[in-house]
Amino acid sequence: MIIRALVENTSTSEIYRSEHGLSLYIETNSHKILFDTGASAVFTENARKMGVNLREVDLAVISHGHYDHGGGIRTFLNINEEAKVYIKENVFVKHYATGPVGKKTYIGLDQALLPNDRFAFVGEGLAIDDKLELFSQVTSERLNPTGNRDLLMEINGLMVPDDFAHEQNLIIEEGENTVLIAGCAHKGIVNILEHFRMIRGHFPSHVIGGFHLYNPAANKYEDPAVVAEVGAYLLGTGAKFYTGHCTGIESYERLKTILGEKIDYMSTGSLITI
Repeated sequence: MIIRALVENTSTSEIYRSEHGLSLYIETNSHKILFDTGASAVFTENARKMGVNLREVDLAVISHGHYDHGGGIRTFLNINEEAKVYIKENVFVKHYATGPVGKKTYIGLDQALLPNDRFAFVGEGLAIDDKLELFSQVTSERLNPTGNRDLLMEINGLMVPDDFAHEQNLIIEEGENTVLIAGCAHKGIVNILEHFRMIRGHFPSHVIGGFHLYNPAANKYEDPAVVAEVGAYLLGTGAKFYTGHCTGIESYERLKTILGEKIDYMSTGSLITI
């Protein structure tokens, strides 16, 4: 399995453009997957430079309903005319972030994308085949990201706290490896891993994605004591972690001191081989 970071906040080289967002190209023995599309069409430019043909992608997954993960959906649909896009059924609820002075900014997906028969709407979870599974329904609230407090959704004209029911995670089985792909882990990476263990009976071998230990709306990092507690838990799983985007550089560096070689940073242009 190979994973290429098409978009992340930083870049391994000046030849790749970066932006606040996440997009991964995943190639397994049986699938070519696009996981998230970043905030814009930048992922397509980087894909060309990496030799990734997005027309060959056979399925796409959108992790949740924020623009930095689904802003490039329309571009992908125009490039690839066949692949289904697996997306949570409530992902097009309007989402907002509250800034430092209380200003609310729309951070949701493009409502004009609906209706669209390319979307495969996912409920509580879905086994796509014997190698791929989507899951949500993460209910525990241990070590939830404090940055979630600044995120809202509009329901019946009212602003209410985002419940992140629109977030889903991808499991990939290949050989002896079970890989967990997360977008921002708004439900908390610890809770997501606990849910994974509940449904699978073990931890994944690898975990890739953002852990939301940085709040861009407030430009604030998670409390170092909380990051340390998250790091201790991650170390105990025995998994190998690749993270970036909403984890934040400072929080990543704290995790690195705890996990050592068990965690690496993933930038635009990174190639991960499993």
